[in-house]
This record gives sequence, structure tokens and C-alpha cells, in this order.
Amino acid sequence: MFTGIVQALGEIQAIEEHGGDRRLVIGAGGLHLGGAGLGDSIAVNGVCLTAVDIEASRFAADVSRESLDLTTLGAAEVGQPVNLEPALTLSTPLGGHLVSGHVDGVGQLVSRHPEARSTRMVFEVPAELSRYVARKGSIAIDGTSLTVNEVEDCRFGVNIVPHTLERTIMGDYEPGSRVNIEVDLVARYLERLLPPAD
Repeated sequence: MFTGIVQALGEIQAIEEHGGDRRLVIGAGGLHLGGAGLGDSIAVNGVCLTAVDIEASRFAADVSRESLDLTTLGAAEVGQPVNLEPALTLSTPLGGHLVSGHVDGVGQLVSRHPEARSTRMVFEVPAELSRYVARKGSIAIDGTSLTVNEVEDCRFGVNIVPHTLERTIMGDYEPGSRVNIEVDLVARYLERLLPPAD
């Protein structure tokens, strides 16, 4: 589990093909890896990956065919910056919301414009995910926990404060940018608990 509070900007340093899937070597940037161990989970652009090799300033993780097909990691390139967050521990402040690292789908940025000191961004998600996006609900975009401001059909708007623009890859987003979307866990579980509509 994760909080959706990005801890560091990393960089993809190498992509290795392995029997149909890939191994990513990721520079950790400012993420401290001293306490990390083999098998630990690290979210990369919101995708929960397992560290299979760890050095002082970088780590490697295998990415399954499923994750390559269903997330933006399938189009990852060497030199690309990525959001990084280590797994939640019992002593971690829950500053965002509970994020599983299991991406639900890929959306894209439709528009961005300044709004006071923030930046207003509008995203579009696949139709099957739109039912889980609610005004004032939580959503994770490339692993960043955000609050939804408004929803219209398959589109929703969020405000990005300057700190988030500077400390995540969101500052580089342009209309058309593809992003990993994870909807709120509560919405997912509520659907499972409620009886089907007649």
C-alpha cells in the first residue's frame, strides 16, 4: 500500500528485455534506498513494482506483460522521469489516501491552464472507470494522490498546487499526455458490497 504522496523524482536508466517482459533499472533520485531490501515494493508512476536488485542510488524491478499492457510503463523510455514512493509502513503519515499501486487504466490530459497560483488540469478516463470518479473524491494520477474538483461524463478536473508541480512529473504534462489512473479503493469496494441494480 501507498499514500499517493510522491517522495522523489527518479529516472529510468535502462530497459532490459527478459523473455517477453521487461526489467527496468531506475535511478532513485532523492529516494533513500538505505533501508530498502530485496522484495520491497516501490511505486513507479503509481505502479507497484518489486525491487529485485538494489544499489546505493538505483534499483531494478521486473514488469510483467500485464503491467506493460495496462499501464504507461509499456511505453517507458530511457531518460524518462518517474514518480517514486516506497511502500506505506505503520509509522508513515497518511497524507494522501490509501493507494494500492494496482493501476485501473490509462487516461490522458485534455487541458491545463493557470488558476491563481495553481494549475487546473482536466483528464479523460476510459468509460468503464468514470463511474468510480466522484466530485471531492480521491484519485491517483501516476501515483499522485489528488482530490477531484468536478466530473462530467468521462472527464474530471483537478487543481495542482505549485509544490506538486515541482516535486512530481505533473509539471511536464501537456495535453495528450497519457497517465496511470487508480480510482479510489472505497468506490471499488462499495460496488462489490452493494446489491446489483434491477
